[in-house]
Amino acid sequence: MKSGLKLLLITLPIIALGAAFLAYNINNKTPPLQKEAIEYAVAVRVIKATNSMISARASGFGIIMPERNYEAIAQVSGVAEYVSPLLKKGNILPKGTVLVHLNDKDYRLIAAQSQANIRSVEARLAEIGVSESNLKIALAIEEETLNLKSRELERTNKLYQSGTSSQAVLEKAESAYLAQKQKMQNLKSSLALVEPQRLVQKEQIAVHRAALEIAKLNIERTKLTLPFDARVGDVMVEQGQLVRSGQVVAKLDGINAAEVEAQIAVADVKTLFNQHQTGVSYSMLDPAALTNILLGVGVQVRVQMKFGDEYIDWPAEVSRISNAIDQKTGTVGVIVRIDNNYKDVRLETLPPLTRGMFVEAILQSSPIKAILVPRSSIRDGKVIVADDKNRLRLVPVEIAFMRDRVAAITGGIEDGTNIVLSTPVPMIEGMLLSPHIDEVLMQEITSYEVE
Repeated sequence: MKSGLKLLLITLPIIALGAAFLAYNINNKTPPLQKEAIEYAVAVRVIKATNSMISARASGFGIIMPERNYEAIAQVSGVAEYVSPLLKKGNILPKGTVLVHLNDKDYRLIAAQSQANIRSVEARLAEIGVSESNLKIALAIEEETLNLKSRELERTNKLYQSGTSSQAVLEKAESAYLAQKQKMQNLKSSLALVEPQRLVQKEQIAVHRAALEIAKLNIERTKLTLPFDARVGDVMVEQGQLVRSGQVVAKLDGINAAEVEAQIAVADVKTLFNQHQTGVSYSMLDPAALTNILLGVGVQVRVQMKFGDEYIDWPAEVSRISNAIDQKTGTVGVIVRIDNNYKDVRLETLPPLTRGMFVEAILQSSPIKAILVPRSSIRDGKVIVADDKNRLRLVPVEIAFMRDRVAAITGGIEDGTNIVLSTPVPMIEGMLLSPHIDEVLMQEITSYEVE
C-alpha cells in the first residue's frame, strides 16, 4: 500500500481518535482540591517595656592619696635632743605633737648676747641724755658769760673813745668776748651732735632686737610640731643625730580626708551633666569649666574597693577636675574627696583609706524616668517591637544614655510594649510573631533601677 494511502486511512484516524479521547478526559476530569495558605508565627524572645528610674553613671580607677601631707623639714641645724617615741611608721599622731626637738643652746646664747647688747646701747642712750642735759646747762651759763663779756667790751670801747682807756685794754676785751663766743659755738656744735648720736644708738638697738627676734624664732624652730592629725609615713632621724637645715626628718599623711584622681572617659563625664544642664556652652578641653558645671549638677559619688569577694564603699564628693585631658585615651582626671577617712573605722566593714590603695570612683547623676532595654536591641536608633497584634514593627527611639549593657529610652515606645530581642530571619515588617518573655533578662535589667 502506498504511503499516502496509509497516512490517510490509518495514521490520521488514529491521531484524531487520540485527540478526541484526550479532550474528553480533560473536560470530564475532577479538578484538584485547593487548600488555604496558613501563616506561621515566628517565635521570638521579648521583654516588657517598663518605666524605671535610672541614673547616668561614670567610673574610673585611681590611687588613694592623702589630701594633705606634711614633711617635717628642719629650718635650723642642731643635734636631735629629743625624738618622740610615737614617731614610728604607721602611728597616728594628734595635732600639736612635738616630733623632734633640736638642741637650742647656741640660739639661746645668741639671744642672751643680743639682750646684753640692747642693755649696753640703752645705757649709752642714757649717757647721751645726761650729756645733753649738761651741755644745755653749760650753754646757758656760757650765754650769760657772753652777755657779760659783751657789756664789758661795750664799756671798754666807750672809755677808749673818750681817751680814758688804752688800745691794749680794748683789744684784750675784744679777745675775751671772741673767746667766749667761740666757747659757746663749741657747746652748740656738741649739742647738735647729740641727736644724731641718739639716732645711731636707736638703730643699734633695732639691730640687736632683730637679732634677738631671730634667735627666739630659731629657738622655736628647734621644735618640729605636727600642724594637723596625721599618720606617720616615714622617719629619717634618730636621737643624737646631727640635723642640718633643710633636712627632712619625717613624712606624715593627713587623716582627715583622702583623695583619688580617677581617670574617667570624657564622654561619660559629659553624659553625667547632660542630664541636667541644657543649653550650657562649655569646652570639654577646659577643666575649670568642667569643674564648675560638674559641681553644680549634684553628682553622687562613692569610692569602691574589692576585698576578696566583697565590695566596700566609702561616701565621697567631687572636689575638682585635673588640669589636663589625656588626648590619647580620651579621659579626664576627676579628683574625688573622701572626708573623715579615719572616723568610724571598722576593720571588718569599713577600713581606712590609706596611701596607695587602688580604688574605683563611681559618679552617679540624679535618677531620671526611662524605659530600660538591652543595648544590643538598639539598631541604628531603632528597636524591634511586637505590636498589639503581634506584628513586627521597627520603631525609632530617643536614647538618653547608655549604661553598661542597657540603654535608657525616654521617647518612642510606651510602657508595656514588647521589645523583641532575637532578630527573625528573614526580618519582614508586619510579619507575625510569637513572643516569649525572657524572665532572666527582665530581672537583670531590673537590677539597674534606682531604689
